[in-house]
Amino acid sequence: MELEFGPELESFRTGVCEFLDTAPTPEIREAGRKLTSVFAPFEQVMAWHRILYERGWAAPNWPKEFGGTGWSVEQKYIFAEEYRRRDLPPLLPQGLAMVGPLLIDIGTEEHREKYLPGILKGEDFWAQGYSEPNSGSDLASLSCRADADGDDYIINGSKIWTTYAHHANRMFMLVRTDSSGKKQQGITFLLLDRIDYPGMEVRPIIGLDGEPEQCEVFFDNVRVPQSGRVGAENDGWTVAKHLLKHERGGGAQSPTLRRGLERIREAAKTTPSGFGTMLSEDPVFLRDMGELEADIASFEHFEKLGVSGHPLSHDPSYPSMNKTMNSELTQQVSIMMTRVSGTEGLPRQNEALRVGANVEALGSDLDLVAMPYYLNSRATSIYAGSNEVQRDLIARTAGMEG
Repeated sequence: MELEFGPELESFRTGVCEFLDTAPTPEIREAGRKLTSVFAPFEQVMAWHRILYERGWAAPNWPKEFGGTGWSVEQKYIFAEEYRRRDLPPLLPQGLAMVGPLLIDIGTEEHREKYLPGILKGEDFWAQGYSEPNSGSDLASLSCRADADGDDYIINGSKIWTTYAHHANRMFMLVRTDSSGKKQQGITFLLLDRIDYPGMEVRPIIGLDGEPEQCEVFFDNVRVPQSGRVGAENDGWTVAKHLLKHERGGGAQSPTLRRGLERIREAAKTTPSGFGTMLSEDPVFLRDMGELEADIASFEHFEKLGVSGHPLSHDPSYPSMNKTMNSELTQQVSIMMTRVSGTEGLPRQNEALRVGANVEALGSDLDLVAMPYYLNSRATSIYAGSNEVQRDLIARTAGMEG
């Protein structure tokens, strides 16, 4: 099965375009133009989340009975295309694309009733407490402990690279509840109702792009209720693997890559090549852009097969393949952005990047974001499981099938 966009979908596309052209505020549009990460500026993206919720469009990929749109796969893809064409900020994934779908799939009815409405409405923001200082790609080696005490767990340890934890009011996390067996066997998945329990401390980390996107979170005898456990105690590895299917392979990513190409092409028309022409006429640049466009087109076809229900989407290695290709293409697009921007993109302009700042940027819109985006995108091949780990999983799956 493949996606087919017939004439009957044109009225749907028109309605999407009309809404996306009129609903976002100037601040939301500015946040989208100044995007330097997969994580948009927090205040503006959450305001946009709530606008989309009022329209009923906050969670296109959720089942309709839980607040999803009920759209076909073609409609979802059209929405993603038009969304990225306007450089609107992507909604934050931790709730909508990670813990929300997990609870829909395997959470208890109590969990769904308690947590899904806040995620859908944009009232709650969830941080992801997975990585630790010595447990990144080897996540199973985590040591942050949770010891049972009556109806509670007492947590001690720390987490790192916890995106936007300084903005969050809830957290989902993996903890060590047993050290006697294989390292994967003693992990438990917990939902924390708060991120300000006594004994918790959140410390922002300033990244290479100058922004405090990541955080450290420390736990010192933090008492949390066991009712927040998803799945059985010591079965958190299974729960986490289920969530990773959504984190690594959810939604349409190729429209974002294509939009990056469009911005690069437009900027190349006014960028001197150094040889008396514009960069858009340079044969080496055109060759490299053609190769990148071909790679993105191949990924787009792969992605459409996956979201359309093709048997490929049921392959156990599909999420790993999707994550690996998307992350590496994202990095290639970021490299091309810096090529076009050149030395104009080198100045560090953190104040100009701030939404609402009354500071004129040096150079073009692309010059402003190219280098911070390049620096931030170095992480795409590391987070959600490094690409080396993904290739190992793909090889293991192929070996089992063989």
